[in-house]
Amino acid sequence: MIDFSTLPRRNKTYAGANGSKIAVMYENELYMLKFPGAARLNKGMSYANGCICEYLGSHIFEVVGIPVQETLLGTFTRSGKEKIVVACKDFTTPDTVIQDFASLKNTIIDSEHNGYGTELSDILRAMDEQQAIDPIILKRRFWDMFIVDALIGNWDRHNGNWGFLYNSRTDEMTLAPVFDCGSSLFPQADEDIMQTVLDDPAERDVRIFKMPLSGIKQDGQKINYYDFIYAGKNPGCNTALKRILPRIDMGRINQLVDDTPYISDLQKRFYKTMLAERREKILVKALQRIRQRENELAR
Repeated sequence: MIDFSTLPRRNKTYAGANGSKIAVMYENELYMLKFPGAARLNKGMSYANGCICEYLGSHIFEVVGIPVQETLLGTFTRSGKEKIVVACKDFTTPDTVIQDFASLKNTIIDSEHNGYGTELSDILRAMDEQQAIDPIILKRRFWDMFIVDALIGNWDRHNGNWGFLYNSRTDEMTLAPVFDCGSSLFPQADEDIMQTVLDDPAERDVRIFKMPLSGIKQDGQKINYYDFIYAGKNPGCNTALKRILPRIDMGRINQLVDDTPYISDLQKRFYKTMLAERREKILVKALQRIRQRENELAR
């Protein structure tokens, strides 16, 4: 448990809509300190659980083996009020800056949509036509993120919160670690909602089969994770599912949740239950269906 209140501040600033952010030094490293945002969709909550969700979502990517931003939980006290905050290690350097996928997508001069357009077909086309990074590497990261985001219920993965590190000295682009996972794991669910969901299988199924939706769109509509993955129509998504699902170690994930400070036993049961059921009912079920279709075609 870390108190970030008295750490040295830096003048670096960070963009983003969810909560205030400041730059601090911790153990001689630069971190972005994220504060909890208002729970706009749940007026009964003072603050959303975005900092907890950022921490858990990031560490789940780590469990799966996908490079991800390092995160730490702690507290910050100001005017006598203590808040739970998440510190995200700054992975840029004097030579490297973060560039989001939207900026890369903007380099496609004849694209029908701007960089922030999230239509899937346009995103995949931009990946094929851009020349800064191997399209195979780019698509692999995109679909790997999509599968993990389906597991953690991330409703806000868009072109502005994943991307690359650009080295201004060498003019090279490499994939950046995954970052910005605060919109996962139902951040605006308070303990009353959590208890209701745990008590009622129908409420859980709503949060598995109906919501949250992906930030990526198909034919103008946000993608339903279950419908899209179960349909098995995208080869890149199918391959990522086969690659990622065996790496989702629920034992390690459950231990991660149990070891997370500041959250109640009810919250821990909620997170472990939703992760287990989303894995089983979305990912495992989809892979079984894909294998079945492959066996039928092989006959």
